[in-house]
Amino acid sequence: MQDSPLRYLLFTLIAFLVPLQGNCGWYSESWNGMGTRMSVEFYAVSDEAATQAIIFAKQEFARIERMMSSYQEDSELMRINSLAFSRPVKISEELSWVIQRSLYFSDLTNGAFDITYASVGYKYDLRHQVMPGEQEIQSLLPAINYRFVALQEDGFIQLRNANTKLDLGGIAKGYAVDKVAMGFLARGINNAVITAGGDSRLLGDKNGRPWMIGIKDPRNPEAIAVTLPLDNVAVSTSGDYERYFIADGQRYHHIINPVTGKSAAEVQSVTIVGSDATTTDALSTSVFVLGVDKGLTLVESLPDTDVIIIDKNRKMHFSSGLRPPQ
Repeated sequence: MQDSPLRYLLFTLIAFLVPLQGNCGWYSESWNGMGTRMSVEFYAVSDEAATQAIIFAKQEFARIERMMSSYQEDSELMRINSLAFSRPVKISEELSWVIQRSLYFSDLTNGAFDITYASVGYKYDLRHQVMPGEQEIQSLLPAINYRFVALQEDGFIQLRNANTKLDLGGIAKGYAVDKVAMGFLARGINNAVITAGGDSRLLGDKNGRPWMIGIKDPRNPEAIAVTLPLDNVAVSTSGDYERYFIADGQRYHHIINPVTGKSAAEVQSVTIVGSDATTTDALSTSVFVLGVDKGLTLVESLPDTDVIIIDKNRKMHFSSGLRPPQ
């Protein structure tokens, strides 16, 4: 299923900052939320400013989770899944924006990104190694179609298929990261890393030098496949190695191809570098589903966007902006 809320951190910050003593310096905090590991690392002018920034970050992530979770039965998203086929459901302007942005990426990728993948995806339980049978997949597959999502100008939403369900796991964490980043900038925090699972936003640099971001080797959790020097960008990684199980020699994981209702199998890892985490989050899922050739073609058509793909044979593919010199 496309990057559910349990998708975990798929890249590692090489230099982990520790708080400095005194009235200004670097601060860091990490905690669990949105089904994954969250963290903030930043430079603040005082202990008080740092404390307030951490409180804000935790509250903002929690607020967005309450709105967009597919696991909390009382979330705004689950209310859509429960009611929006039988009648139009009024939703918040914020949730409407995220859904509209999701539909934009569905159009952009010809359906490779599709929040209605959950119509089949909710039948997978990777923790207990449960997956739907072929007959069940085929019976629910017609419900996967982003065109069944009808957003209305008056703030209502309706689903046009009784079996259609939504999941924002492929975009919600990136959106939350962006919201926290905007809050940090408004508070005068201009040098920071905000992370939610596989999605990060880098504000400024680290003491005048780029942040060094390491992308994990998909088949060796202790190894780094490649390290990127970056600043003032967003980075998202989607991989098949955090939430999965193997049965009969086949890997079943959480990134579902909307066409087949099954785990996408052409690549092991996709890392997108772009201007905002909402975009990189959605694109990392999209390229994972599209595969190497179509994924590279898509990224090369987009401004200020790059990708590293590790394919099923463990070969690395770079977009032109990241391609190593020959």
